[in-house]
Amino acid sequence: MANAADIGLIMLISIPILLAIGVPISISMGIGSVLAMSTVFTFDRMAITAAQRIFSGVNSFSLLAIPFFVLAGIIMTNGGIARRLIDFAKALIGFIPGALMQTNIVANMLFGSISGSGVAAAAAIGGAIGPQQKDDGYDPAAAAAANIASAPSGMLIPPSNTFIIYSLASGGTSVAALFLAGYVPGILWGLACIIPAMIYAVRAGYKAQGFAKFQENLSVTIDALPALFLIVLIVGGIISGIFTPTEASCIAVVYVLVLSFAYRTITVQMIPSFLLDTAKTTGMIIFMIGISAVMGWIMAYAKIPNIIASSLLGFTDNPILIMIMMNVIMLLLGCVMDPTPAILIFAPIFLPIAMSLGFDPVHFGVIMVFNLSIGTITPPVGPILFVGCRIAKLKIEDVFKPLLMYFLILIAMLLVVTFIPALSLLLPQAAGLIR
Repeated sequence: MANAADIGLIMLISIPILLAIGVPISISMGIGSVLAMSTVFTFDRMAITAAQRIFSGVNSFSLLAIPFFVLAGIIMTNGGIARRLIDFAKALIGFIPGALMQTNIVANMLFGSISGSGVAAAAAIGGAIGPQQKDDGYDPAAAAAANIASAPSGMLIPPSNTFIIYSLASGGTSVAALFLAGYVPGILWGLACIIPAMIYAVRAGYKAQGFAKFQENLSVTIDALPALFLIVLIVGGIISGIFTPTEASCIAVVYVLVLSFAYRTITVQMIPSFLLDTAKTTGMIIFMIGISAVMGWIMAYAKIPNIIASSLLGFTDNPILIMIMMNVIMLLLGCVMDPTPAILIFAPIFLPIAMSLGFDPVHFGVIMVFNLSIGTITPPVGPILFVGCRIAKLKIEDVFKPLLMYFLILIAMLLVVTFIPALSLLLPQAAGLIR
């Protein structure tokens, strides 16, 4: 029978090999976990233990919010809401050089904050504004980079599925507190993206569109208000305790469905395809959560979290250096893993270390989501990077160079969010959700 060290070694070797030969990450995690368990348990006991871990991993009321928020995002993508948010964003920020790139960034923040999906924002907003940017002579690679870099801001600005996942992985951190904590860092993400876009626009000689007439601004604002009200409805209802995040997700579906029918942008015949897309996306997420629960149990059995914690704390007792090291590890993980499995696997490992250094679980959740969100725009996995390139009909190598400046400023912003806790904790503290 293998000892704990051997079990961990089997898993840590098999999973990278499987990933290297192209096996999907969730399947790789499952096979690696099974191989590790087979060295300890008989087949019957292994099957029972794995089934129990999978069930306990997905047996959470909070997870019901995910399929409904996914469905709301899909309806929004097809419901004409993106165009109205683009017009509103243009009214807000059209006076800055490179107005359409800046509009893209602000619209991504707005759309992401309603749908909770960076991928949906990159697809819906990038697809809607791309033809306008092409007609106005914008460089396709620079425009795509602005779209890709700003889309993950919606993963921080609530409602956010990643915060729901973190709440589960961290043992029940308040979803409402996490939602409020994500506002300022999410807005800072978007504002940070405006700087490289403006620098590029000035260098390329792109003109500002100037200030629109008051009547035009008023018209697009009124047109966008029903969509913007969803932010107030969902987050306000959760924070005030009127409904839970799961109930809020159901309300979001009903609201955007009624809104899209009112805009006459969707038909009843389209709903089955929306449900099918939701089932596919939710199935992948839930499957990954279940497999991650098995893998997390094996890692705990092999004492891998204790080994990692001892290694970090044994290397230095300087909290700043330890947090920088954890950030570097998470940045590297984000390059090869989707945020969902990364949070499920590594939140239970890193959170106790962060808490021992005096970091609040809510603050660390923001750090982790911010960090892994950067991974969504980096190769080789980066889902938002691939979606943005596909929408722009460009290769990744075409977009990577203009993305470099965004990477640098986002990493700098990550350090700001890490070492200035008030940016994350001020709003939930003011709401009385945390002390």
